[in-house]
Amino acid sequence: MNKRKQKLRDQQSPRQTGTMTGELHMARNGAGFLVDPETNEAFWIDREDLGTALVGDRVTIKVKERRPVCPPVSKCGRSVGRREEPRNGKTGPEGRIIRIEERAPRSIVGTLVSVGRFVRVQPLSPSYRQAFIVPTANGAKIGDRVVMRFVRWDNPRLAPEGEITTVIGPADDPSLDTRAVMEQYGLPARFPSEVLAEAERVVMDEAALVGRLDLRKKFIFTCDPETARDYDDALSLETDKKGHRILGVHIADVSHFVTPMSALDKEAYRRSTSVYLVDKVVPMLPEQLSNGVCSLVPHKDRLAFSAFLTYDAKGNCIARSFAKSVIRSKARFTYKQVMSLIDGAATQLPKQVARHRPTILAIHELAQQLRQNRFDAGALDMDVPEAEIKIDAKGMMTGIEVRPYDASHQMIEECMVAANEAVAKELWTRGVKILARLHEAPDPEKLEELRANLSKLGISCGDLTNQANLGRFLKRIKNSPLEGILSVMVLRSMKRALYSAKQIGHFGLAKKFYAHFTSPIRRYPDLVLHRQLASWIAGRGGRVDLTWLNQTALHCSEREQNADEAERSLDEIKKFRYLQQVLEDEQKGGKGRKAAKKKGAADTPPRVANCFDAVVSKCTRYGLFVDLPDLAVGGMVHVSTLSDAYVRWNDFNETLEGGGRVWEPGTKMKVRVEKVDFDRRLADFVPVRGARR
Repeated sequence: MNKRKQKLRDQQSPRQTGTMTGELHMARNGAGFLVDPETNEAFWIDREDLGTALVGDRVTIKVKERRPVCPPVSKCGRSVGRREEPRNGKTGPEGRIIRIEERAPRSIVGTLVSVGRFVRVQPLSPSYRQAFIVPTANGAKIGDRVVMRFVRWDNPRLAPEGEITTVIGPADDPSLDTRAVMEQYGLPARFPSEVLAEAERVVMDEAALVGRLDLRKKFIFTCDPETARDYDDALSLETDKKGHRILGVHIADVSHFVTPMSALDKEAYRRSTSVYLVDKVVPMLPEQLSNGVCSLVPHKDRLAFSAFLTYDAKGNCIARSFAKSVIRSKARFTYKQVMSLIDGAATQLPKQVARHRPTILAIHELAQQLRQNRFDAGALDMDVPEAEIKIDAKGMMTGIEVRPYDASHQMIEECMVAANEAVAKELWTRGVKILARLHEAPDPEKLEELRANLSKLGISCGDLTNQANLGRFLKRIKNSPLEGILSVMVLRSMKRALYSAKQIGHFGLAKKFYAHFTSPIRRYPDLVLHRQLASWIAGRGGRVDLTWLNQTALHCSEREQNADEAERSLDEIKKFRYLQQVLEDEQKGGKGRKAAKKKGAADTPPRVANCFDAVVSKCTRYGLFVDLPDLAVGGMVHVSTLSDAYVRWNDFNETLEGGGRVWEPGTKMKVRVEKVDFDRRLADFVPVRGARR
């Protein structure tokens, strides 16, 4: 094939070429899919068409089109009879794997089980559809969590083969969950010796202060959660002679200590991001930097990179400047303290905190202006409270604490967004390509699908391709019973934010220019941007090799996604262990825990009643999908458990009706755990009879 034909072929879509190559992803129902990077469209693969491919493999599929199957329609326009649905629950393009191009490098974490006279490893991740046969237990016992190396899989009728390399310990020991997830996602347990040695040599001396803007006499403060250990951003506010407000956003100058191609830099690039697991942080930088010389602790001289943003009375940024600086934070506030100052509860705080209320209120007022300006420009209000899993000393989940997303969090976020935008705009408008934070607008087809699904719920939202309409819809559902469910539906219609050397902007924030600048302690792209900005203000141009920039954008995006998946995986494991324990407590009547306490297990968590608040998220012929807001987990309620009376499926409204009740999305109910499938991360619930919401 000549070059011209190859170029034309490369420009064609998978529907036109008939084939597509990409990374195989897996859904919970066992179906696979590939995502077209140009259109973000998923091409689904039925289980019988997967062959011997495994999640993460690079595969080529033969595209086949499946048309949506429409139900019979009566003269009045209503559907009649049984509606047929695709086996994988999806309509649209599908494919069949015709070739495995490359096996993904993988270490698979799983549990050693006995099947007849063979031993096998059942993978911890539900993305694997089968157990792996291993020739020997290699020192592991049945029921142990192990790390396995993939060996081969040539025949789909036979089990894939593996080899145990590491024994982690008993699978029912919750204290080993974090190690298992770290092994599964390749998260490093420690820093290389040469990196630690370099970190030990890092010091801040007087020479580091030369040529820096001295801000040590200014009132600069940090605001973080109570449990925070590293502080990488600080704020200040002043007024110029014209009455304009000058917001100072001061970010830890990590680039001064982590120089290009050093051992610290190479390791920071490899990790790309800090990973925040339930009971452990896997940091991007060693503690000597992240919690030491780079952390903007109070009353200590620290190196910073400062952005000064000048605002008029309407909250419009009319000037910006940047400087390498030295600061000395005067106060370390927590979100709770700042919220008390905003609410006027300053009398409950120490005097040294309360006296700074005018500054906090002024920044709060500015932040609310910036926030309203964003929403007026079409930004989406997707902010949701953060749920923190609480665990005991043995690693067992004891509950979930929901952190409010209040005005104190909004104040800090708006200031950071403003600094991120200002740096991106400064460099890009000067012709400097940067590592931008890109969030593309969703595909119109996805928004039309969202609109259709909302219509089924009886929700009218207008044309969602109009960003203002989408923003108004999100505002309308705030604090409604369906807010959590509908927000997830909107999120699924969005494209994933990533790093790129392209200037496309950030759809969700309604920003034309956007990049990450404010967290160089925990994100490598921020460190890159610091170096580029420093080069620019020093008159050295700020430019870096475009090929390297593209490679770094891809690498950092992949590492960020890996971190997100690891965090979600561990959260899920903890939640399903918790549901298992609740079920066991009910089945044993609490005897197991009483016996454990007699043996001296004083830290055993108390028995939890098997009764939870639930909200219906979807109705089907065979039952209800429900969400448990208090646990941020979902499951299934089978139709046979809903009522002693006959329960009828209403095909027109897509609801279930029976015994004088109607179940539809948004219906509140009380449920209890009936069955937990830990390996597949599935839970079945049944209604608590006599309990209504």
